[in-house]
Amino acid sequence: MRSHMLKSLRALVIAALAVASASASAAAADPRLYAIDCGRADFADLGPFSDTGEYDGEPGTLMASCFLIRHPKGTLLWDSGLGDRYAEPPQGTQLPLLRARVPVTVAAQLAQLGLSYDDITHFAFSHGHADHLGNANAIKRAVWLVNRDELAWIRATPSPPRTNPALIAQLASDSTIILDGDHDVFGDGSVRILSTPGHTPGHQVLLVRLKNSGYVLLSGDLFHTRANRTERRMPVFNASRAETLAAIDRIERIVARLHARVVIQHDVDDFAALPKLPLYLD
Repeated sequence: MRSHMLKSLRALVIAALAVASASASAAAADPRLYAIDCGRADFADLGPFSDTGEYDGEPGTLMASCFLIRHPKGTLLWDSGLGDRYAEPPQGTQLPLLRARVPVTVAAQLAQLGLSYDDITHFAFSHGHADHLGNANAIKRAVWLVNRDELAWIRATPSPPRTNPALIAQLASDSTIILDGDHDVFGDGSVRILSTPGHTPGHQVLLVRLKNSGYVLLSGDLFHTRANRTERRMPVFNASRAETLAAIDRIERIVARLHARVVIQHDVDDFAALPKLPLYLD
């Protein structure tokens, strides 16, 4: 009798483990969005972030955020932040335009998820400013998804302000997909790069469709703050004011139609409202 009971109990345990395993597999089969802290950019004067003068003389901090999308067909890193090299010293590093502070490296945050840079299968960046490309050269095995106009702009001579072509030295033609517009990353409509030129010639945003959270739009630098979005303010250094306004109009229509959540990547409060690693949106 006791032997029979033990066998029955063992069978129940195995069955329960199988159900749990199946549930975990089902959950993993849906895209997940992880927010990664890629540092802070402290500015003595935020004036350049509005060409209508609202921030003139005001100091402030902009978030440098990155995002990891785990999909059944791969793992996409969207933007790569200020750079792990700025994790020391703790008080930050003064650069010509800002003070860079990186409280924790991207490498350490990936490790929380059991990943390293070598596990990234796809890499895309919203645009070529240095605060979005700081760790790009660490991503050596991924397929890079790069807008054609943006690549030409980064590589122009002389180099445009706020970028540095050395930050994409690892980009290799045999593992790069050149984009001329919108792009469906995994072919199922769940992760889409949308072309939004204006801030830079080839600027783009990322639209992610999640099973439970719905649509999430990652803004790149289409907006820098919540006020920049609601008041349609834009930096003095945008490549084209007219193209930026057209891109904003397009994205706001998409957001309204899909009831999408907009995450302004440079807004400290928007980032703070997201799940903290290892938690995620799904």
